[in-house]
Amino acid sequence: MDLTTRYLGLSLANPLVAAASPLSHTVDGVRRLADAGVGAVVLHSLFEEEVVAEAERHARLAEAGSESFAESLTYFPELPDAGTGPLAYLSLLERAASSVAIPVIGSLNGTTPGGWTRYARQMQDAGAAAIELNPYQLPADPAVSAQDVEARMVDVVGLVTSSVRVPVAVKLSPYLSSPANVASRLEQAGAGGLVLFNRFLQPDIDPHRLRVVTGLSLSSPEEARLPRTWIALLRRQVGVDLAGSTGVEDAADVVAYLLAGADVVMSASALLRHGPGHAGVLLAGLERWMAGRGFSRVGELRGMLAVAPDVDATAYERAGYVAALRAANATGGGTTW
Repeated sequence: MDLTTRYLGLSLANPLVAAASPLSHTVDGVRRLADAGVGAVVLHSLFEEEVVAEAERHARLAEAGSESFAESLTYFPELPDAGTGPLAYLSLLERAASSVAIPVIGSLNGTTPGGWTRYARQMQDAGAAAIELNPYQLPADPAVSAQDVEARMVDVVGLVTSSVRVPVAVKLSPYLSSPANVASRLEQAGAGGLVLFNRFLQPDIDPHRLRVVTGLSLSSPEEARLPRTWIALLRRQVGVDLAGSTGVEDAADVVAYLLAGADVVMSASALLRHGPGHAGVLLAGLERWMAGRGFSRVGELRGMLAVAPDVDATAYERAGYVAALRAANATGGGTTW
């Protein structure tokens, strides 16, 4: 069975990629993921807060020129020093990349241009096969328009892609007003791939203790329907690679992403829930599914259920929406279409 895949110009043994997670916080963790069989690993993210904190420390040590950091100094609160930061991250990236045979992808998580071009270049020099940009921002300020949010993202991507030689992927939010337009603009800015989607932290309210409860929950298969929908819609409309992320629990979820048109399928929650060895379970299940339906290469099934290029994607989705509601009203329940 041939599972070989191309993603961001990289040759992968299979389409399963370990997404950024605590599993890649150490070289040993990256080795375990590689030994489990994943095609590539996205290293845990370097956060903008860590970049800013290091800039602040350097400015204080220099005792001069701190005014040049005035804007960035006010963006984020001080973080506790737990042996993290850009230098520690680059060291981990270098050691991880040299210890495994699969591609190791660096991850940058932030919202402003800042020093991203500098650290993107340093990730490249440390051995990153590619860089994943995660422009995590919850636009809660009513004075900031959707156009401003999108323009900032495109500008950051353009700055990074023009400063590095390795390919760059962008992890998108599912809450963009026009994802297809943003996808096209990011492609024009030099992005080689899009990861659909990021998961925003969603705090809850504890009515008994009268407090806000924070915490990041692991994803469930039900959450995969939204990214798969957009992958199927975008597959024939953009020329960049597409990575499906969120809700990958078993092999059926991997297959569904590939049928929608994903070049690779990323998993974090399932690997955290079951351990890195679960990657082998997912891949074995994918091979069984392919063998049972007469597929010999993963490329044969990729995009089989994507929206055709000559179909009006907006009208297609609208028609499906109306059909689903009519069926639900007629039967009093859900429907599969």
